[in-house]
Amino acid sequence: MSYFSDIIQGTKSLLTGMRITGNYFFKNFLTRKDVITQQYPDNKDTLKMFDRFRGEVTLAHNENNEHRCDACTTCEKTCPNGSLEVIWDKYKDPETGRNKRVLVKHIYHLEMCTMCGLCIEVCPTNALEWGQDFHHASYDRGQLTKVLNKPGSKVVAGLKG
Repeated sequence: MSYFSDIIQGTKSLLTGMRITGNYFFKNFLTRKDVITQQYPDNKDTLKMFDRFRGEVTLAHNENNEHRCDACTTCEKTCPNGSLEVIWDKYKDPETGRNKRVLVKHIYHLEMCTMCGLCIEVCPTNALEWGQDFHHASYDRGQLTKVLNKPGSKVVAGLKG
């Protein structure tokens, strides 16, 4: 007996769903209302993502091509799956005479990133932030590895490190 009642219940549920979809379709079709659905490939140039969107991790640069990363490697140590690599070198600071770290390359492996945001939260200098780019479809995994610091960039003056 429960077999037939399951069939009747499933058919009733299906018809309810079809009724809701049909009402939405015909209501918008007859009134010529704008549809909320966006045609992604066609509106690629005008599409703006929401502020809370987690697209990729970026290293913020100002207008003078300066960043806030002091190569402390906290983000690299915190990342659960090794998506970040911080390559740094030491140089002698002429003012203090002490050795200081300087960022050589900040490498980001997007193909391994789970977008957890731990690297952004733990950064003591707030150098990392979420980007808005989401066009990452690629046939080559090598294109998903990015260098975050721009060529010729340097650390913001006065940053303690």
